[in-house]
Parts: sequence; C-alpha cells; structure tokens
Amino acid sequence: MKKSLVLLSLAVILVLSACGNKENSNNSNTATESEHSNMGEMDHSGSGEVPEGIKDAENPTYKVGDEVVIQADHMEGMNGAKATVVGAYDTVAYTVTFTPTTGGDPIPDHKWVIQEEIKDAGSEPLKEGDKVTLEADHMEGMMGAEATIDSAERTTVYMVDYTPATGGNPVKNHQWLVESELSTK
Repeated sequence: MKKSLVLLSLAVILVLSACGNKENSNNSNTATESEHSNMGEMDHSGSGEVPEGIKDAENPTYKVGDEVVIQADHMEGMNGAKATVVGAYDTVAYTVTFTPTTGGDPIPDHKWVIQEEIKDAGSEPLKEGDKVTLEADHMEGMMGAEATIDSAERTTVYMVDYTPATGGNPVKNHQWLVESELSTK
C-alpha cells in the first residue's frame, strides 16, 4: 500500500514536471505545438526522485553542482538557459514515438525516455523499431502509452535546475538532458 501511494505521488509529480517535445525537422506537428502551448502555464519542476535501478554516473562530463548552458529546445525557454546539474546517471536514453493514452495524434521523437522508464526493458539497450510500454510520466498521457523506439543512445543523462531563458519561474529537477545538449558556455 505504501509503495502504491509513493508511486501514485510520483506519477502526479511527474505529470506536473511534464517534458514537452519539439520536432527537429521543419515539419509542423499540431499535437506537439498544442502540448507546448498548453505547457506554458504548467510548473515543469520535478520531485528529484529518479527511477528505481538507475545508477549514478561514474565519471560524468558535468558533475553535480556544475553550472551549464542548455542547448536543447524540448520546451519553450529551455534553449540558452543557464542551469545547475543536480543529478548525473549512466543509462540508455531513447527518443520514442507514442500515442497518448488520453487520445490524440501520435507524438513523434519525444526526447528523452530512459531505460528505467520502460516497462520490462531489462538491462540491454532496446533497438530502433522495438514496441514498448512507457512508465515515464513526463507529460499527460505518457504513463502506460504504447511506444516505438526511434533511437537509442548509451549515455549520461542529467537532471538540472534552470531558469527559462525567456523568463518565468525557475524549474527544479528537470529530467532529462543528454551530454550533447549541455555546454559550459
């Protein structure tokens, strides 16, 4: 019972820390744009809890406490934002395409879902095209959604605190960014 309450609480918190998706192509995606516009009013902070079984990075490029600049646009205001690393973990990061359990169009190339957020993923990296069930709750309709692996990358993922470059409230414990999405300037 206690574990169920903890998991339920974590799920609620993760919904509030929703991580949007933005395509890397010039093609417009109405569902993605809708998610981004609706997310502008949300608090994107997370609890700081990490999935069971994830391992602290042994030798991360950026260590806990390091100041970095985000070079990613998962959400409005993220690209160019100054951030502080609050966690670094060795895992496999995936981009996935999934159809939200709440309905609507598929969300393509969502960055990032990690190995420990995929049901029955095991310890070996999954392959492009594999069908999976998500246990991540980065955005509404993600938890329990069926997804397809678009890409896989064994890497260090980072949890960061940042203030959006466009202004607004600070974001705490944002999950996840990979090394190539961070820099020291």
